[in-house]
Amino acid sequence: MTKDIAPPAPGAKVGLKRAVGTPLLFAFIVGDTLGAGIYTLVGTMADDVGGVIWLPLLIALVVALLTAGTYAELITKYPHAGGAARYVDRAFNVPYLSFLVGFLMMASGITTAAALANAFAGDYLGALIDVPQIPTAIVFIILLTLINLRGVRESLAANLIASVIEVTGLVIVIVIAAIVLGSGNGEPARIFEFAPDVPPLQGAFAASIVAFFSFLGFEAAANMAEEVKNPSKAYPRALFGAIITAAVVYLLIAIGAVIVLPPADLAESTGPLLDVVAASGLGVPNWLFGLIALVAIANGALLFMVMASRVSYGLATAGLLPRMFERVLPKRRTPWVSILAVAGATILLSLIGDVATLAETTVLLLLLVFLSANVSVLVLKTKDPVDHPHFTVPRIVPILAIIASIVLLTQQSWTVWLGALAYIAVGSALFLVARYTRKRGDDRASAREDAATAPGAAASDPE
Repeated sequence: MTKDIAPPAPGAKVGLKRAVGTPLLFAFIVGDTLGAGIYTLVGTMADDVGGVIWLPLLIALVVALLTAGTYAELITKYPHAGGAARYVDRAFNVPYLSFLVGFLMMASGITTAAALANAFAGDYLGALIDVPQIPTAIVFIILLTLINLRGVRESLAANLIASVIEVTGLVIVIVIAAIVLGSGNGEPARIFEFAPDVPPLQGAFAASIVAFFSFLGFEAAANMAEEVKNPSKAYPRALFGAIITAAVVYLLIAIGAVIVLPPADLAESTGPLLDVVAASGLGVPNWLFGLIALVAIANGALLFMVMASRVSYGLATAGLLPRMFERVLPKRRTPWVSILAVAGATILLSLIGDVATLAETTVLLLLLVFLSANVSVLVLKTKDPVDHPHFTVPRIVPILAIIASIVLLTQQSWTVWLGALAYIAVGSALFLVARYTRKRGDDRASAREDAATAPGAAASDPE
């Protein structure tokens, strides 16, 4: 059994604390997956595929499982913070490429957290209390930052409670749909009806982009690797268990929603699950789902901020960001500089970002990250064997994942691609700044060392 790391000796480099077991890791991934997206996911997909919402979900599930197999091998082979950036670095040893992958991962987490902060302060909260949106979003981010600073155990404990609330709300929807179906008031035939004005194949692939967004919990979990006990055993169990759990819930929600409400009504709704509850006539109060949605949004934002801060820490320890991002609190053992940097960027984006566009951009950024991870695992299978036990997948798995990722990338709009290119430009500029500042620091350290060892240095010593 893996024991917690002993307190570091004075002057020793402080690393992250391995405090996360399989149950907490499973809850982290489930909570990150069953986030706020499902509360609007059904209506968005119904617009593309009508009642056949289960089809894009199955397509997204296959892509997620393929890439999750790649991550299970990479995480257990290299159990360190940093995620895909670490894997690309080992595979290709090109600092710029490693930094860019890590930066895109970090940007996706910050972007999603900012979008969720705006969603939290918007209509959901407005239905319960009238407060100004911008200050509320800022306070919301600050509160999540304090939880993140407190420690990963506290962050994941909050996630566990929130995940139970989220899943409870979704189970209520599933039970309601089952009662409606059992009473003879539902229309099960709708689950085979495609949208009348959209070609079935085109609609299915378009909806699969939205559906894939709902399975994006495993990359965030990769960046917790340095804080997980016995990762070689914990990760595969938690990873595949969480994805299958999420898939079952999504499919039941999708089928149940269509049975209760016509697809056209779902497509027009901004709160489709609330409409399903209302249409059932079972007397479940609508305000209850408003609260559940707020919990789901807060939980998702917290997890993405945790992930982004760990990516930043991982990039710094790999020498791709300034050394200050490596700093951790001596007692709490959390990367406080990275956490505060992520919080500041999240607040900024929450002030200027558009929720819908940022969400689509997140999917594109993560598909690029997944593409790099799948290529890397193929290279590392031959290039870099390790001497400890780890999970492995056949080569055909990452190859299929690469093909699937490219197909999904072709479904993105040009405006989203422009947003991704803007991120790449910003990341490239930050990389150059980081390289320059690190080089100057190294040059100064070298100069001081040379001066200390130069002839005559000892003679000038007062001793």
